[in-house]
Amino acid sequence: MKEYQHRGMTVASLHDEPTGSFQYVVVDDATKAAAIIDPVLDFDRRAGATSTRNADLILAYVAQKGLGVEWVLDTHPHADHFSAAPYLAAKTGARTAIGAKVVEVQALWRDIYCLPDLPTDGSQWDRLFADGDTFRIGSLDARVMLSPGHTLASITYVVGDAAFVHDTLMVPDSGTSRADFPGGDSHVLWRSIRAILDLSPDTMTYVGHDYGKDGRPVIGHATVAEHRRANIHVRDGIGEEEFVTTRDKRDATLPLPDLMLAALQVNIRGGRLPDAEPCGTAFLKLPLNRFTAIG
Repeated sequence: MKEYQHRGMTVASLHDEPTGSFQYVVVDDATKAAAIIDPVLDFDRRAGATSTRNADLILAYVAQKGLGVEWVLDTHPHADHFSAAPYLAAKTGARTAIGAKVVEVQALWRDIYCLPDLPTDGSQWDRLFADGDTFRIGSLDARVMLSPGHTLASITYVVGDAAFVHDTLMVPDSGTSRADFPGGDSHVLWRSIRAILDLSPDTMTYVGHDYGKDGRPVIGHATVAEHRRANIHVRDGIGEEEFVTTRDKRDATLPLPDLMLAALQVNIRGGRLPDAEPCGTAFLKLPLNRFTAIG
């Protein structure tokens, strides 16, 4: 875990190399209360096997630091990893939460997967956050920003001088995340990014992914000022139409994430695996010929 100090809080970061995903623990220095953001449940797609390696590393950090975990938060239903939120909530007694528009994502993917019995009311989480909602992590004030475009339900958590921006932004040399998933929209993504870039220039944005572009070390964070100066997709001087053209052209060349069709049917269940069938084994479904192959 790498630690970053902020005013009155510590942000601990854990990078999962197989998925390029960042997971965060936000710690109130005064009370030792904490929130876990976007934790990964490991999945070996060749074996169809899950494990809790990443989540257990987070639990070890929590135990070492003597933290009381109050929240396990997801920023959106992820397409590149399974969420470990239910596992960590069970281990810590924390509440789970996600953006309120997850119900729209559930309804969309319920139909894609043909899951007529799937509840699409968000009841898989303890709390659904709407745009502008506030909550606390110990003595820290946290605020929710609706940040759609990458997905219908994407949100940003703003805690003090830190913003957890999920897949809306990458680090500056990598630009932004794609907007071509079902429910995504590059114009909407542009508006979400501009709202984030209107935060204070010294706000540190913690991103959901970094893949070490051109062999550099993974970073995972940058200030709003750095994005406005150097982000290859949205730096100052780039307008909406230029961004949309660049984003849409890039998206048209991208294959689906390796775990997308597995991950989303778990994550629309709040990170829970499907129920076991009468034989005692649970199964994931693949919607054949629903998506177009690239390459």
